[in-house]
Amino acid sequence: MEAWVIRPERLGDPIDAMQLERIDVPDPGPGEVLVRVMAAGVNYNGVWASLGLPVSIFRYTGYDFHIAGSDASGIVERVGPGVTRWKPGDEVVIHCNQSCGECPECNGLDPMACSRQKIWAYETNWGSFAELCLVQSQQLLAKPARLTWEEAASYGLTYFTAYRMLVDRAGVKAGDNVLVWGAGGGLGTFAVQLCRLYGANAVAVVSSDDKRALVTELGAAAVLDRRQFALHDPDTGERNFEEIKRFGKAIREVTGGSDADIVFEHVGAATFFTSVFVCKTFGTVVICGATSGFQLDFDVRYLWMRQKTILGSHFANAYECQRANQLIAEGKIEPVLSRVFPWSECPVPHQMMKENEHVGKMVVLVGAEREGEGRRDG
Repeated sequence: MEAWVIRPERLGDPIDAMQLERIDVPDPGPGEVLVRVMAAGVNYNGVWASLGLPVSIFRYTGYDFHIAGSDASGIVERVGPGVTRWKPGDEVVIHCNQSCGECPECNGLDPMACSRQKIWAYETNWGSFAELCLVQSQQLLAKPARLTWEEAASYGLTYFTAYRMLVDRAGVKAGDNVLVWGAGGGLGTFAVQLCRLYGANAVAVVSSDDKRALVTELGAAAVLDRRQFALHDPDTGERNFEEIKRFGKAIREVTGGSDADIVFEHVGAATFFTSVFVCKTFGTVVICGATSGFQLDFDVRYLWMRQKTILGSHFANAYECQRANQLIAEGKIEPVLSRVFPWSECPVPHQMMKENEHVGKMVVLVGAEREGEGRRDG
């Protein structure tokens, strides 16, 4: 099969690290399914895999090559021994959590607590930027019939992550004021929609006019332009505390005087100090990643004296994915698809993502010949 492959000797910018190769098709083992990929979504973990950051994925995949791609829509090609819920021909969406299925944590606590839990196509191989991908059967969800292949491939990793962060970890509820960093990106667009659905007020932080228009359309209660706040000194890189306080004042101005009940964090080093500062007393900062840097620091007095909570959140379990996917099927949450690329240009959107030149979610067509295919509701 054809696949866009990353190899350890060419780690670097995605435009160079990802190259088209022919790879043997893997055989599905017990509990596994081989899926013919119709479309594949672009995520930042493909950028990390290409760069070899924060660590090289080859340290733990056990392979000398890597096929990225943690979002996909497709058709079941072949099932391994013991698979009974799916059959060849089923149209599916794939979620990216892999776990052992055997430990007590998987069978009573949460598969995300499994000691062998991994993110498919980042910490494992055989991702969606190939004609065929290999997954555990529990990763499959029924493709919403109303969606095209590219729409169905666009939301899994970011949307299911946002769902767990807000709904199950932070416990978002009606009336909450939720500060959403990067609201015009893959995670943020779903956070804004979830806030709207649950009756919370999304205070969306964006950095361009087109993203302002997007999040307003998605239901943001208020929009703040990050370009208007010099949270860091441009010369020294030091935090500008007066500007951080001004940012907090801006939040209160758009919420009627309230600080943020929940801060939706995934930016990391560039924003975390501010997130802790602007979070309400007894409020929650929930974080799932750190695209601007992993070493975080903040003034801990604003944490303990105001009794705030910091919650880590990592993707979602199969039950959460199923519930979130049902909201897509019912039309209560919409995929936000900004651009679709042909198979031949797979590295291009990854390079755009690295350079923050994208809005919403980008998708690569794999088996689908053109946009608009796959919708089944007439």
